[in-house]
Amino acid sequence: MGVIPARDPGLAPGATMEEAATAASACTLCAPHLPLGPRPIHQLHARARILITSQAPGTKAHLSGIPFEDASGERLRDWLGLGRDIFYDPTKVAILPMGLCYPGRLPRGGDCPPRPECAPLWHPRVLPRFTGLRLRLLVGSYAVRFVLGTKVTLSQRVARYAETLPAHFPLPHPSWRTLVWAKRNPWFDAEVIPALRQEVERALAD
Repeated sequence: MGVIPARDPGLAPGATMEEAATAASACTLCAPHLPLGPRPIHQLHARARILITSQAPGTKAHLSGIPFEDASGERLRDWLGLGRDIFYDPTKVAILPMGLCYPGRLPRGGDCPPRPECAPLWHPRVLPRFTGLRLRLLVGSYAVRFVLGTKVTLSQRVARYAETLPAHFPLPHPSWRTLVWAKRNPWFDAEVIPALRQEVERALAD
């Protein structure tokens, strides 16, 4: 994914997380490229313990304004061992996708990649405003590559999750396609999911 220079959204150096979230919600940088128009979706609070960096909202999330409001969200919550009450508590779990807005559909099916302008613009402006992060979940290939690089495949990176702990935990995207991938890679359910739940529990512990 090419990095496009960030356009200054006008945040003051001392802006709070609330001010950064408000600015992100008002972003229209990618509007000409978004078939359903801009609707930035995120979940941000300075005191969050876990940060989920995912791909981009789907159509259901775009319509509802709620991140992971679909089957992939149910699957991700199951992986994490979290109910909706904890998952949607912004003081516990923050969500900052690679693309804040729904990017549209590919001609052959499936969603388009996250817009390349988004993460270089907003991640540097949001991340420093977290005060208590203990774990960042990198969900899907776009997030994993953006944060950890591309030296190994996604499957290899997930299998070697321990190498990036305690700061980062790489994961596949929880789409229905992952069910097929998981059957070919039984170590994911047997080894990675228990370790993931343990790290989530550690991050949320008082």
